Amino acid sequence: MVFYVSIILILLFLIFGFLFPEQLLGATSQLFGVITNDLGWFYLVTVLGILAFSLYLAFSRFGKIRLGDDDARPEYSNFSWFAMLFSAGMGIGLVFWGVAEPVFHYAQPPMGIEPSSNQSAMMAFRYAFLHWGLHPWAIYAIVGLALAYVTFRKKMPCLISSTLYPLLGEKSKGPIGHVIDILALILTVIGVATSLGMGALQVNGGLNTLFNIPNNITTQVVIIIVITIMFLISATTGLDKGIKILSNTNIIIAVLLLLFVFIFGPTVFILDTFFVSLSGYLQNLLPMSLALSPFEKDPWIGTWTIFYWAWWLSWGPFVGTFIARISKGRTVKEFVLGVIILPAIFCCIWFTVFGGTALYFEIFDGVDLVAKVTSDVTIGLFATLAHLPLGSIISVVATILIITFFVTSADSATFVIGMFSRNGDLNPDTRIKIIWGTLLSLMAIVLLFSGGLVAMRNTSIIIALPFLLIIIMMCVAIYKAFASEKNN
Repeated sequence: MVFYVSIILILLFLIFGFLFPEQLLGATSQLFGVITNDLGWFYLVTVLGILAFSLYLAFSRFGKIRLGDDDARPEYSNFSWFAMLFSAGMGIGLVFWGVAEPVFHYAQPPMGIEPSSNQSAMMAFRYAFLHWGLHPWAIYAIVGLALAYVTFRKKMPCLISSTLYPLLGEKSKGPIGHVIDILALILTVIGVATSLGMGALQVNGGLNTLFNIPNNITTQVVIIIVITIMFLISATTGLDKGIKILSNTNIIIAVLLLLFVFIFGPTVFILDTFFVSLSGYLQNLLPMSLALSPFEKDPWIGTWTIFYWAWWLSWGPFVGTFIARISKGRTVKEFVLGVIILPAIFCCIWFTVFGGTALYFEIFDGVDLVAKVTSDVTIGLFATLAHLPLGSIISVVATILIITFFVTSADSATFVIGMFSRNGDLNPDTRIKIIWGTLLSLMAIVLLFSGGLVAMRNTSIIIALPFLLIIIMMCVAIYKAFASEKNN
């Protein structure tokens, strides 16, 4: 039921988007505006609550509960585990936004701060840390923790509906559960297809900068086809080969690129910026987490922070499910801290190195990166690397990294969608993964032609609102299950 109903709804949405792209864009943009403007407070409060609850679970009496039998141990090494969860979670986003977001915040800061000032530079990194640090990984952690617990310890299907069994009982296996699983599957498909289309735009921007390859829809379709072939080949090799090997490769390349920019860029400036920004982020974590501007009527928080919270929520079912799948045998404390703290630290380092290098060139060397990034966000990284030694070679490495992160995310998503389609099967068959992988690519191509990628992004964020309510229920269910286990 979940498979066929999801396919029908997605195809109907796709057909409507292709035939009536302007109407779809208008309707979804209006709903998106309502969500970000009128429900911003709900997103801010709830996501902060998810972070606090996650950390509470790690350090409470529940921290020693194992995600599996009492004698179970992790299936993957810490390095491979981190590489896979990080690559699925936001690897490609970091490469794309590592330069662009701090530059944007520096030029267009929030709440009346003077643009292109010392204060806007400090706020740029604080908010980049906020958007990519503890909060998004807490969303993934809660979904992943709930799924890993019911799957490996309670031997239930790895489905979003299963996580609500401690709260809803047998109702989670009936029509209510099917609706929840269909919602999670559609949310995953729309989010991944949108990212596939946007990723093609990003890769095309890099290739155009490096090799003057035309930046047009024909090139983007070719990119999607090539990447689809790559991730389908990876998908057929299974979790322990394709995704694992690609993820390990991604992290190695990412760390080498990071070290190169750190060493050959403004090293002392990067170090100073990291410690000052990290201190400011931690000191202002609560005020920034709840920041709204009712008096200034500044749309910045809605455009950036609330948008990000909705976007991370839309990726919650996919990333949370994938992290759960690779986390059998870990304790609650090990899982939560590993999923939240380590990736958040890496993200903060990444933004400081790449964003710090870009702002150093902008402020002290007179390189007008603000104009370049604000005119074409896809070239921010390449415009920065061009001013480092071996800039062209390093830009090629960065392009390869974008592609491999891209392939890994699509591969992981196909794996998860296959699980959703087969009643939580931990090893979905190759045929179902190929079907979904092909459908994802066709959706991205059709939407590129119809100009519907923005509408699809809006749709994923709109659907994320009811999923936020599901996560709240998930938190209650986790606490109830953990308390029952400890009391017994």
